[in-house]
Amino acid sequence: MSFSWTPHRFAGGALALDVANSVVLRHDATRRIDRFAVRDQMRSFPRAAAEFCAERALFGDIAPVAAESQTGFIALREAIDLYFRKRILNGGDDQLLASLLEALAKALREASPGSLAAATARSALRLIAMPDPQRMKICGNCGWLFIDRSKNRSRAWCDMAVCGNRAKAHRHYRRKKEETP
Repeated sequence: MSFSWTPHRFAGGALALDVANSVVLRHDATRRIDRFAVRDQMRSFPRAAAEFCAERALFGDIAPVAAESQTGFIALREAIDLYFRKRILNGGDDQLLASLLEALAKALREASPGSLAAATARSALRLIAMPDPQRMKICGNCGWLFIDRSKNRSRAWCDMAVCGNRAKAHRHYRRKKEETP
């Protein structure tokens, strides 16, 4: 299957969330796709992030994850997803926060300064300290994490052009089906 990093794949609003969102349909074990399971996709992610990520000006050029660091980087990604997903749903968890901070500290100690792991760790630290954590949400269609930057905080989808349209089309289809005798 052909794949490319597109602007939609960076709908999280922060590098750490875009990294966490590299697992597509995380909530559906039968259809789940880990984009970083394919080494070339993980290697091309930093170049795409420099073009599409909302935080691209903060991190500039980012070096790909070295092959020997891939396992640690995936552990960092999972800690980010677990903590922020839990924080959105239940208001946070001190144990998960401690685990995330340990993963972030490890990444910052071991990764080179311009690496994807270091930039992701710094992005996650910014998210932990964000002044308005209620703006972080889970997409009602795909389950990705994203920051709602809308004025009235009513955004329900990570990307209106993809998930929003799919949800609206599905709702329209159901409504039409119910109306048909």
